[in-house]
Amino acid sequence: MTVPALPHPLIDAATLRRALGGPQPPKVFDCSFDLADPDAGARQYAQQHIPGARYLHLDRDLSARPGERCASGGRHPLPSREALAQRLRAWGVRDDDTVVVYDRQGGMVCGRLWWMLRWCGHARVQLLDGGWAAWLAAGGEVASGDPMATPADSTGPWTLREPLVRLCSVADVAARLGDPTLTLVDARAAARYRGEVESLDPVAGHIPGALNRPYTDNFAPDGRYKGAAQLRAEWQALLAGRDPHGVVVHCGSGVSAVPHVVAMALAGLPAPALMAGSWSEWCATPGLPCARSV
Repeated sequence: MTVPALPHPLIDAATLRRALGGPQPPKVFDCSFDLADPDAGARQYAQQHIPGARYLHLDRDLSARPGERCASGGRHPLPSREALAQRLRAWGVRDDDTVVVYDRQGGMVCGRLWWMLRWCGHARVQLLDGGWAAWLAAGGEVASGDPMATPADSTGPWTLREPLVRLCSVADVAARLGDPTLTLVDARAAARYRGEVESLDPVAGHIPGALNRPYTDNFAPDGRYKGAAQLRAEWQALLAGRDPHGVVVHCGSGVSAVPHVVAMALAGLPAPALMAGSWSEWCATPGLPCARSV
């Protein structure tokens, strides 16, 4: 399947401020989340958030719920497109809406929603480059209040369309392991990739043959994405002649790998597929090989 070129994935804080004051302001979602303290994001939202933003929780809103049909396994199972479509309608997203997502984790968590929207065929979605810190630095207005208090504006339709990004299953990768046209890129920190530490999943290590590029390598010191030329040079050095069309990115649970999807798009490279189940599903699947570099 040929995937069409994606619209620009980023919006800067100054542009967002202007858009929020315009005649058709974007829908804004705050996806702040801390793996070590799952309720921290909601507390932070209640204290301060972009005016009009709605809060979404990684575990409860951006992952499949118990008993719900899933599109992947792992610690943060991906909901089916149909289940996600129902949520988006309930959150008030319409066909003609521009959606802006942000968090307090450098875009690592809100990237999940950015990817999910494009997976459902909604092209008009952007990440706030630099996240909450960039909003404050730009003098953005601040609101406070209960994360459940923002009502959904549900006027108008929302239509599930063909995916604009690619999903790859653990079974797909397992069937192609060793294929020279497949290039796996692991977005976890180097110590987790090597198997030196593992605090989240039951097995330490990585998928045999996977390259390692921590997702944080895509960001400049100010928390914004690096420039296109720098990203392109770094990704080409990592791939070392491998065909970028064959890249599949993954991480621990399919969340922190999304900055790689964004970075490759910014670099002008083909958008990689996302293995949403990632290491957490891979290492829990009987019979799949696991490697360590220690």
